[in-house]
Amino acid sequence: MSANAPTSDDQGDLRDEQRLHGRLGPIGVVFMVVAAAAPLTVIGGNMPLGMGLGNGAGAPVGFLIAALVLLLFSIGFVAMTPYVPEAGAFFSYVTLGLGRRLGSGIAAVALIAYTAIQVGIYGYIGWAIDDTVRFYGGPEIPWPVYSFATLAIVAVLGYRHIELSAKVLGVALALEIGIVVLLDLVIVANPGPAGLTLSSFTPGVFTDGVLGIAVLFALTGFIGFEATAVFRDEARDPERTIPRATYAAVLIIGGFYALTCWAFVVAIGPDQVAEVAQRTLDGEANMLLDTTGDNLGRIGRDVVNVLLLTSLFACVLSFHNVIARYQFALARKGLLPKPLATVHPSHGSPSVSSLVQTATAAVIVAILAALGIDPLVGVFGSMAGVATVGMVLLMLTTSVAVLVFFARHADLASGRVWQTRIAPVLACLGLVGALLLVLTNFTLVTGGSATVSAILAAVPFVGLLAGAARRPRD
Repeated sequence: MSANAPTSDDQGDLRDEQRLHGRLGPIGVVFMVVAAAAPLTVIGGNMPLGMGLGNGAGAPVGFLIAALVLLLFSIGFVAMTPYVPEAGAFFSYVTLGLGRRLGSGIAAVALIAYTAIQVGIYGYIGWAIDDTVRFYGGPEIPWPVYSFATLAIVAVLGYRHIELSAKVLGVALALEIGIVVLLDLVIVANPGPAGLTLSSFTPGVFTDGVLGIAVLFALTGFIGFEATAVFRDEARDPERTIPRATYAAVLIIGGFYALTCWAFVVAIGPDQVAEVAQRTLDGEANMLLDTTGDNLGRIGRDVVNVLLLTSLFACVLSFHNVIARYQFALARKGLLPKPLATVHPSHGSPSVSSLVQTATAAVIVAILAALGIDPLVGVFGSMAGVATVGMVLLMLTTSVAVLVFFARHADLASGRVWQTRIAPVLACLGLVGALLLVLTNFTLVTGGSATVSAILAAVPFVGLLAGAARRPRD
């Protein structure tokens, strides 16, 4: 770090306060982040949504576009990381680059986005467990029962030391990636009716339908990747661990999703895949499990079914940890009640924040359940849409913060024009385009009226204004 590198105004205060503790290396952080991306969850949920509502066989391109935009974003994000000495991800970066008020607004957006996707996953896992139990002849039980049971287990793990969560997530992640890689290999060895077609990547195919929907649900699949910075205090060597983990997360997530999405097109056939995806959304089929059964047999289907549930669990646990740490960081800044900044004396975890996060999620899930909202389309689909709008807004503002920060401190940008100027500008352009695609197609995501869709899409923007209106602590 440069001798005259700027630090946040509160850096001295932060040294005097309690910090979270851990010795996570790049692999441990990547486990936490990729688990939040939940590969099987995205393949089972986001992929059919992108194909059925979006551009059918061209959906793999949506994942490639999302990965490219996020990779450009990551370049500037990583370049600024050494000068952001505190955990807090987007909030800390925007505060340092654009000031405390806008940083406070972005903190509110982050909490909204992460809470929305977490609630969406609770709805999804409740539906998935019930669907599994009924498939094997069990009783039909309301989805909220399963959601609250999951919430209780997450509460226990989230309260304890971060390395326990990392171990649980690591095992679940290794198993689900392993089974999907096996499935992809079997599909490539025994392709479907059209053979090993690359038609998904031809302009006539990926521009047919609504590419914006495919990009939207692809972006949703990346939510949480920037949380590498949230675990800064618990990383073994933050200045090396965080950049490595960030790049690895984007490349692994993007490559894995695009390859698997293409494999499903190969397995089903480019002419039939949109129809199968739509039937999945209508509840008449299950693209993930049916395709797995066709290629790996009944045992393979059963294994994937179980791993889908563990994937959902890993996802919601990871988001719980991220939100708890965001609240912890904000409490240290005086933007949330001070007790949320309490560190557990034995576990070194944000224990109070974790408990509050559990209570918040429980209340929201209870309200949605009481309203009788469908857990898959209504809860997961709509909440994923809100989270995606929030995530793109977060990254766009952070990229602007990177540009402003290095413009003010030109000595830090010397010899690094690509990392501090060009890549952030390209990221801004890509993110603006992505935001427009998402907003102009939002009614297709929610399945509701234009009014309901507009209200949901506006939530992150309202959070930004409300957060910025609150005066941060000096």
